[in-house]
Amino acid sequence: MSCPLCTEDGGALIWRGKQLRVIRADESGFPAFYRVVWNAHVAEFSDLTASQRAHCMDVVVQVEQALRQHLQPTKINLATLGNMVAHLHWHVIARFDWDSHFPAPVWATAQRPRAAQQEDALRERLPALEAQLRRALGS
Repeated sequence: MSCPLCTEDGGALIWRGKQLRVIRADESGFPAFYRVVWNAHVAEFSDLTASQRAHCMDVVVQVEQALRQHLQPTKINLATLGNMVAHLHWHVIARFDWDSHFPAPVWATAQRPRAAQQEDALRERLPALEAQLRRALGS
């Protein structure tokens, strides 16, 4: 069985390092949905060494900080599920009280219609956020 995160980036590539990468996921209704993806195929966080886990979480924190600084979200959601794709990746999602699912998880049923104007305004701010991330992560 082929792993999609082994054969593809998994979204718009923002930064790639030796051990992991940061991508912006194409998740309808959630323009500030990022993933930190481990490059090698491992299923669980505990498969990594202590130093690899520290590096991975450092990148997750840097993505979270960039989202907070540039977008001022209501909340940041962090998740690592892997039920659909058993390849280690962290979801780092900026959430807003106006988003269609808030306060429920992004995978739950929508609570209200999508806020297209707010989503579009948010998308306009992503290039600066992503440029900061590339600088912070070393590219």
